[in-house]
Amino acid sequence: MAAAAVWLALLMAKRARVRAPELVGRGGWLNTGGAELSLAALRGRVVILDFWTFCCINCLHVLDELRELEEKHRDTVVVVGVHSPKFVHEAEHAAVVDAVERYGVHHPVLDDPELATWKQYAVRAWPTLVVIDPEGYVVAQHAGEGHVHAIERLVAELEAEHAEKGTLRRGDGPYVPPEPVATHLRFPGKALRLPSGNLLVSDTTRHRLVELAPDGETVVRTIGTGERGFADGAAPRFNEPQGLALLPPGAVAGLGQEAGPVAVADTVNHAVRAVDLATGSVTTLAGTGRQWWQGSPTSGPGREVDLSSPWDVAWFDGRLWIAMAGVHQLWTYDPETGAVRAAAGTTNEGLLDGPADEAWFAQPSGLAAAAGRLWIADSETSALRWLEPGGSPERAPRVHTAVGTGLFDFGHRDGPAGEALLQHPLGVTALPDGSVAVSDTYNHALRRYDPATGEVTTLATDLREPSDAVVDGDEIVVVESARHRLTRLRLPEEAVRVPPVAHRTQRAATDVAPGNLSLDVVFRPPPGQKLDTRYGPATRLLVSATPPSLLAAGEGQGTDLTREVTLSPDGPAEGVLHVSAMAASCDDDPSVEYPACHVHQQDWGVPIRVTESGTKRLPLILAGLDEGA
Repeated sequence: MAAAAVWLALLMAKRARVRAPELVGRGGWLNTGGAELSLAALRGRVVILDFWTFCCINCLHVLDELRELEEKHRDTVVVVGVHSPKFVHEAEHAAVVDAVERYGVHHPVLDDPELATWKQYAVRAWPTLVVIDPEGYVVAQHAGEGHVHAIERLVAELEAEHAEKGTLRRGDGPYVPPEPVATHLRFPGKALRLPSGNLLVSDTTRHRLVELAPDGETVVRTIGTGERGFADGAAPRFNEPQGLALLPPGAVAGLGQEAGPVAVADTVNHAVRAVDLATGSVTTLAGTGRQWWQGSPTSGPGREVDLSSPWDVAWFDGRLWIAMAGVHQLWTYDPETGAVRAAAGTTNEGLLDGPADEAWFAQPSGLAAAAGRLWIADSETSALRWLEPGGSPERAPRVHTAVGTGLFDFGHRDGPAGEALLQHPLGVTALPDGSVAVSDTYNHALRRYDPATGEVTTLATDLREPSDAVVDGDEIVVVESARHRLTRLRLPEEAVRVPPVAHRTQRAATDVAPGNLSLDVVFRPPPGQKLDTRYGPATRLLVSATPPSLLAAGEGQGTDLTREVTLSPDGPAEGVLHVSAMAASCDDDPSVEYPACHVHQQDWGVPIRVTESGTKRLPLILAGLDEGA
């Protein structure tokens, strides 16, 4: 049996304390000053392994959740990021270096492009957190978001226990910050052409907006202090801002009565802000600064409703549309009423067309309005989607897919839209001829889709992580995020010929036996908490498959975290099980009038292979250690 399988079997059976496998990865270490780290060298510290990949919005949420814990326990806790790529581009070492700086990762990171450590720890999902005690034993595993409060309580217990045993070692951690680099922009996200002809750019990693002259290089002014934060007024603070949209004059009372204000997707603040171009003053339109969780309101006064990682904004059909990447939905903001609401998507992650309130998205990250359609760059499905607004009770809004097939297929292939492939696009731009340009981010290319012909072509290559583009006359200005600049190109008359490349996400398949398969999502409430059943069931489980013919029974939604599914006897021998789980917990102390409550959630895509010698049980750890056999 492979080492990883032995480790997982021991962990599941709870027959012994399990020594944490060593950390290995061909890509080497970042944020250590060139030093190689080992668990043996970290003995005496509480180690938290964060298995992440930089395309994953849930992983980015966990990075932000960990910041306070890292600071509070910096002399006893060492967080180690284990970068485990999904897309081909994410396996490039230079791309991981960029991502570590882009997202402000201030702890050591192991670049593991071949998923060696991922396999050793039998990880099944991004993100996954593993806690290792000061003696080098695994004590907890959590998949998904919302677990840091439980981990912090565990850390406090481990500190007390190992201080008493004499096995706790305090001191500075191994993190060594990289040298700063002087550039006008640092990982810019989106751009907007202003009525003056200047260009406004979200300078994402520096938490500000930069207005540039038409040459795209000369700095006219900056908006924002450049420090991570959430503050309105004349000295505003942003937190990794992304999308920008010009609103009609007078759309927001008191702002931009002549030129119109600019809406800003302030991503990590989970907010939408507005900038008065005349003064540079900033006002919050929507969001509270808190992240939206399942069960939170999906409509109401903008400043009273939580949002989740808004990545782009666009004015369409008389409202501001918001690409809510964090919950795989589109929301709207109505400036007349100041209200927000969820307008498309169910929060399930995937690619499903149809009525807007039934559609599935996967991290929508780019928006553009053109010719009665709202175009959407749906990044995790490597897809170009579009929404038609409807307009009457008989004709509801609908979602369609132009390019893309789902979460696992991607590449660089031109031709008929049904055969074309993209790789994690972050931006979409309406072109003067009615076609759209796609910032095909992980292919380092600018692509074009023509609705009239249904063809996909390549406009430009050799860009570096393009994340957006704006039209300026007969030219297009591309945001080259990883080159920290804007690049001006003439719109070509002929397409660039690129050899076709197709990929599929590569993860080891789990062998399962034919017939019935028991899906067990393991959830243990954190110490001192219990399942929150005050308003109904505390758990939710949603199961589907790709292809759908993989399952004969068991798909759909329920409230039990255990589900028996039946594999189709005449179905395919391989496929992917999609499992989405949520659990809510609250403090278990009846004397507390207002208990602290938390939501834990995760989506898994588990490749399986049907074979007679396969397992009849598939455990997925949401929180805790599996005691089943």
